Amino acid sequence: MAIPAQSAGHERIVIEGVAPEVDAGRFPIKRTVGEKVVVEADAFVDGHDQLGCVLHYRKAGATKWGEVSMRPLGNDRWRGEFSVREIGRYGYTITAWVDHFRTWRAELEKREQPTDVALALLIGAELIEAAAARTTIPHTAQLRLHARELRAERDPFARRLLALDPELARLMARFPDRTLETRYERELTVVVDEARAGYSTWYELFPRSCVHDPGAHGSLRSCEERLPYIASMGFDVLYLPPIHPIGMTARKGRNNALSADEDDPGSPWAIGSEAGGHKAVHPRLGTLEDLRHLVGRAREHGLEVALDIAFQCSPDHPYVEQSPRWFRWRPDGSVQYAENPPKKYQDIYPLNFETEDRQGLWEELRDVFLFWIEQGVHIFRVDNPHTKPFPFWEWLITDIKSKHPEVIFLAEAFTRPKVMHRLAKLGFTQSYTYFTWRNSKSELTDYFTELTQTPAREYFRPNLWPNTPDILHEYLQVGGRPAFMIRLVLAATLGANYGVYGPAFELYEATPRERGSEEYLSSEKFEIRAWDVERPDSLEHFIARVNQIRHQNEALQHDWSLCFHPVDNEALLCYSKHSDALDNVILVVVNIDPHHTRAGWVELPLEELQLLPDHPYQVHDLLSDTRYLWQGARNYVELDPHAAPAHIFRLRRHVRTERDFDYFI
Repeated sequence: MAIPAQSAGHERIVIEGVAPEVDAGRFPIKRTVGEKVVVEADAFVDGHDQLGCVLHYRKAGATKWGEVSMRPLGNDRWRGEFSVREIGRYGYTITAWVDHFRTWRAELEKREQPTDVALALLIGAELIEAAAARTTIPHTAQLRLHARELRAERDPFARRLLALDPELARLMARFPDRTLETRYERELTVVVDEARAGYSTWYELFPRSCVHDPGAHGSLRSCEERLPYIASMGFDVLYLPPIHPIGMTARKGRNNALSADEDDPGSPWAIGSEAGGHKAVHPRLGTLEDLRHLVGRAREHGLEVALDIAFQCSPDHPYVEQSPRWFRWRPDGSVQYAENPPKKYQDIYPLNFETEDRQGLWEELRDVFLFWIEQGVHIFRVDNPHTKPFPFWEWLITDIKSKHPEVIFLAEAFTRPKVMHRLAKLGFTQSYTYFTWRNSKSELTDYFTELTQTPAREYFRPNLWPNTPDILHEYLQVGGRPAFMIRLVLAATLGANYGVYGPAFELYEATPRERGSEEYLSSEKFEIRAWDVERPDSLEHFIARVNQIRHQNEALQHDWSLCFHPVDNEALLCYSKHSDALDNVILVVVNIDPHHTRAGWVELPLEELQLLPDHPYQVHDLLSDTRYLWQGARNYVELDPHAAPAHIFRLRRHVRTERDFDYFI
């Protein structure tokens, strides 16, 4: 067998087990501006030589790499980190080399015989002189001085003390011999999004229902009147269902009836009419200028507008006549409407992604996003992306973010886990989850441990929704007002990104179309609802308080610190989140039984939370502004869901000053 050509076999180091790394580097990881990328890897060499190891990183398009040292964790594992300061893409990789000076220094510490020490000092002097040749003044002079001291005719043990000087070790570490370094075989990628991608609070609203009188039709201008109300509840994303013209052919009536009355507005997801398609605004909602005005006014209230993009068409959509090859035609000359048994969508034509005109279709759909970006919209909720090809989304998102890296894509994909995860890997910024259907203690614990403590967290950024226009879960149907409060607290504290469909949520709309259905009776998808948002029993103020707590506590603005804690009652769920410095610790206890008072003993890991077992600590309930003194790991809680179904505690540690004055921080 021939000698390996690569470096003539001199590459002795193995670099493997790199994390984070998604599918062997096939897909990028995700971060937001200001976050750290913590990288670990196994790096080892034959024999007993010691290594140097560095983490390289650079912004896409940059020619020069940044470099930070990686520190050994033991068992040949190394860790390093860098911060990402701008949106866009970064690359990172790892380099390691045999550090002959560190190896020599470690061996020198073990030598005891004078002759062995004297010889080793000469070898060290050579290593230092070689390093001096790689440096510039004044370091060259410093290193040469050290080399002369090691060669001096003096007691070898006295010279060994000089050789083991920590300052010399630090100086040599700055100028290692990396001639035979080994570089990891892949350059990995991190996509960096704006902060809102990692922490956001969504409110979904139908503009046509922004009315006071039943029978009226709202508009984008009337939607502006709701902005102070939405902002006052602490939301920062206003999400609008499709705002395009709605077709007349096969238009659905109220409660998804197959025939519509003359005044039925139709489903906003049946997109397209003679008034236009995906690049048009429904005439009764207003104009493009009205949308731009709404976007501007929303920003004045701290809100970004998100639009729903649904790649499907009404039979009346201009695409049907202009580009018939984009649809699947049946032998009788008709187009197959959309189905998701048992649901049927007679008013919707799906696009045929197996069309021979793939390029034309893909480019047109990309241009739909670009069109709305030009109007000032930078956040998109994408309807049913799992029914379109994976390569299409990877191409489209990569292309758009190369020009507009600030854009956020939320994947509404209630589908199989592997499909959801593939879409996240391909580039979707955020993803809907199974939160809506996770209601028991074990379901919530298992699912959120999976989302926050497994490698999937590197690319799957969850967005939690207690309800949507399509989904009214049985838990909300039977749990009354407490159920809505419980699910709000869970969504807002388990996830840094969450949203609600309102005003149905704050008015706890809970009547299903029929028994066993998750569809709303009198669904807003098919009719205009004149919501009384000033109802005195609204959850408006409760939602505002929860969102204020999120805004004021860094611990709730991230997902990865989530940790569940034991409670001896299956109806009580307890978990904590904390900031990196542990200066902000939030402890949440939720009664997930919306009908009965529940009590139990919470157990906390005192050492992990930096709490002393023999000192009291304060738990400040941020919902009620009540303060309790706890001590030790086990403490009692009791929650009546009709009064307050949850505690959102901020932990405050005991501090004693020099004058024995006690307080809590």
